[in-house]
Amino acid sequence: MLTGFLGLVQLFGIFFYVGLFAVGGGLVAATFMQQVLVEKYAVISAEKFYSMLAISESTPGPIGVNLATYCGVELFGPVGGIITTFGELLPSLIIIMLISRFFSNFQKKPLVQAAFNGLRPATAGMVLVATINVFMIALLNTAAYEATGNLLTLFQWKQIVFYIIALVLLFLVKKMHPVFIVIAGALFGIIFL
Repeated sequence: MLTGFLGLVQLFGIFFYVGLFAVGGGLVAATFMQQVLVEKYAVISAEKFYSMLAISESTPGPIGVNLATYCGVELFGPVGGIITTFGELLPSLIIIMLISRFFSNFQKKPLVQAAFNGLRPATAGMVLVATINVFMIALLNTAAYEATGNLLTLFQWKQIVFYIIALVLLFLVKKMHPVFIVIAGALFGIIFL
């Protein structure tokens, strides 16, 4: 468990690492955070992490930054939120300043173009992993299935029904803004879960 000043330094380092290597956006950053915070260091549980991810996706702003701030506040209060947010953003600031200074000289180089071509499929794969993880936590109950061995207990039926209804509304009611689906999801979670 991360505690004290050393814990804040470690947390800064974790989020600096996430910000440095999360090429492709918030869901890629979420995948890194999940691997580091849940799997590697066991700082928070998977269920807690995905609840935090759902809230971070529902609030305005970049998902990765929202999630970093939420994790920091959850672990160390407001100071932790500031440290994790700064750690998440600092690599991007450094890289953008370097790119803006030198990119025009290098953008036509074959090595740079090859690097960007390699980043695209890697980023798509990381987004896919994050999506699958969120689906598994939200729609499946593996603990109940392992305890009972009954396939029907594997599925979280209320969430699956809500998900299907939300998809139908989102794609069939063209004038419905997605924010209403997000609000309905929050209400659904408060009332039924």
